[in-house]
Amino acid sequence: MIHMTDNTLHCITLCLAKDFDFNALSQELLASRRAVLFKDVLMIDHNQAYSMIFPYGVVVHWNVELDERRKLQTQLCEFAIDLHDDIQEDSFRYKVNAQQHRIQFDTIEMESDEDKKNLVAVSHAMAQSIKLASFERKTQQTIEKTKHLPESLANTGRINLSKKALAKIRGQLFLANSDIILKFDLLDVPEFFWEHPEYQALYLQMSNYLELSQRTNVLSKKLDTIHTLLEMLADEQKHHHSSTLEWIIIILIAVEIIITLIEKLV
Repeated sequence: MIHMTDNTLHCITLCLAKDFDFNALSQELLASRRAVLFKDVLMIDHNQAYSMIFPYGVVVHWNVELDERRKLQTQLCEFAIDLHDDIQEDSFRYKVNAQQHRIQFDTIEMESDEDKKNLVAVSHAMAQSIKLASFERKTQQTIEKTKHLPESLANTGRINLSKKALAKIRGQLFLANSDIILKFDLLDVPEFFWEHPEYQALYLQMSNYLELSQRTNVLSKKLDTIHTLLEMLADEQKHHHSSTLEWIIIILIAVEIIITLIEKLV
């Protein structure tokens, strides 16, 4: 276990992948480790240290030693879908046997950790937060990569890209946008609290501290920006295609007129 000098313990959250093959992973860990499966989280018991594994590629470690974290991570990666090259990480300190549940200065104070569902409740908010951070980074990267397109359209009145290049960018934008939207429901209140509503207050306390609602609203606005850009690119592509067809028709008419004039002159 990790014991810190100021009598606090360490909690680490990692976003390892887009998703886990959760059914296969659960079967493996339930058979090989001391594990408990809740509604939408798998808890691994490392002897007074705990790992909470979520289907959407996130694991939350409570006071777990580095060697044990690495062993588990190797096992998790075998069931990862779209493993991240750059692993997102967040960390907190936590204390137990406090007078009340509260969070301040990145320190979680808990009355007791005897009831492991308290850890599960807080872990849900922490896991959502780091997944949201992954979405935020992905959205910002998409905006940065494509911000030159509206700038070019504003400055020159056109986007200097081939039809194929424009179609590729639209495809990339659509994939990034759809991936985030399809995962957006994981930022709702987890199903765990439908069966254990008595722990929801602790979850909401952590969610408020991590500003999940505000960050979700900001992310939603950025997604709207991407959607607007997608529509703008589509309109520009249609306009470019229409202009090309118009020029082809004009050239054909001109050729026909020239041929007619030549025939009359001859």
